Amino acid sequence: MILELIKADITEINVDAIVNAANTSLLGGGGVDGAIHRKGGKAILDECIQIRNKRGGCKTGEAVITTAGNLPSKYVIHTVGPVWNGNKEEKSKLLADCYQNSLKLAVENGIKTIAFPNISTGIYHFPKDKAAQIAIKTVKDFSVSIAIDKVIFVCFDDENYQIYKDILEIENK
Repeated sequence: MILELIKADITEINVDAIVNAANTSLLGGGGVDGAIHRKGGKAILDECIQIRNKRGGCKTGEAVITTAGNLPSKYVIHTVGPVWNGNKEEKSKLLADCYQNSLKLAVENGIKTIAFPNISTGIYHFPKDKAAQIAIKTVKDFSVSIAIDKVIFVCFDDENYQIYKDILEIENK
């Protein structure tokens, strides 16, 4: 599995699946979630509503998959990251679960290329450096990594990009 880091808008990435930092309602929101729903169009929302009707939404750490609608990717994997408060160890495990469960869904759906945003580092206030370490470690340790050709970490801002770049450079020495 190839790991790649880019600074870009995840809604413009041409991969099999992009990951959405969703909320439990799956009905869109701010940040990455809002951008994906706006650019992807009604098809994403319609499938999210169907999932809500069957499952009641998506719990923190879990992931669900929908079409990508008008986006260049084929699928959107929606995962709900934790809000950084309370039990920090539990929140770290839940964030790792987001990456793990998204990758499992990717394998189950024959996805070979997947792009992740910086889950929980916006309004959920997860410390960016800690979130990046968890993301990179979880992806590298994924047990079925041979089934996925490429994982792209997509950073929208300079700060997250630099954090990921520094961690990846240290780990690749």
